[in-house]
Amino acid sequence: MQTCPECGEKIVGRSDKKFCSDACRNSYNNRINKDTTNLMRNINYQLRKNHRILTDCNIDGKTKILKSKLLALGFSFEYFTQMVVYKNASEYRFVYDQGYKFLEDDWILLVKNISN
Repeated sequence: MQTCPECGEKIVGRSDKKFCSDACRNSYNNRINKDTTNLMRNINYQLRKNHRILTDCNIDGKTKILKSKLLALGFSFEYFTQMVVYKNASEYRFVYDQGYKFLEDDWILLVKNISN
């Protein structure tokens, strides 16, 4: 007879059953995936925050803004979903559909990708 890997109780039911209850199955999987889940949760939180900031600052679809203003709003330049280098060597970083490009003197060009 098998025992539950979470609580050690005997498992009753089908021969291929791995846990004694849904609660034990959930508890086991949450414990196993805790580090990965926290990492992904933190990254997704920052990506959503970056996207919200870019969306709020880029109402017209193309805007110039100072880097310091984005930083003051909590934007993190470490988190983006895609980097695109165009034929003219312009490098844009995107957070989903909202993009930005570093310009001179701490200015940043915000753009919205409408090709989706």
